[in-house]
Amino acid sequence: MRACVQRVAQASVAVAGHVVGQIGKGLVVLLGVAADDKPDDARQLAEKIVGLRVFDDAEGKMNLGIQESGGAMLVVSQFTLLGDCRKGRRPSFTDAAQPALAEALYEDFVAEVRRQGVEVATGKFRQHMQVSLVNDGPVTLLLDSRKAF
Repeated sequence: MRACVQRVAQASVAVAGHVVGQIGKGLVVLLGVAADDKPDDARQLAEKIVGLRVFDDAEGKMNLGIQESGGAMLVVSQFTLLGDCRKGRRPSFTDAAQPALAEALYEDFVAEVRRQGVEVATGKFRQHMQVSLVNDGPVTLLLDSRKAF
């Protein structure tokens, strides 16, 4: 499971011109599910992201987590994070999970973040979406559940 995590001042996601999810200060998580991912990948990645200390404390140091900062999370499914661009000019998506598995693990990830007390907004799975955000910092991190936490 791969995630592109961005600290934001605000963000929203729209489908067909209608906003379906939005947050103020917090994290945007673009989430890609691999074909061999399991529920434990979703749980561990959610725990890791919720625990990241990427928000500024009173001294301006990245020392606070999302809960301590009062932030929310916008989670958007993005299978293209599993794109393999090593050969040719067209990405291969053979490493991405099939839609049924990807949606189940995406939902597991969102449920785990909520279970930890973080407000979560989402996009719409398998829909063409427009994501708007104001990256704060900018702070952008790439995480992969296959790499040791």
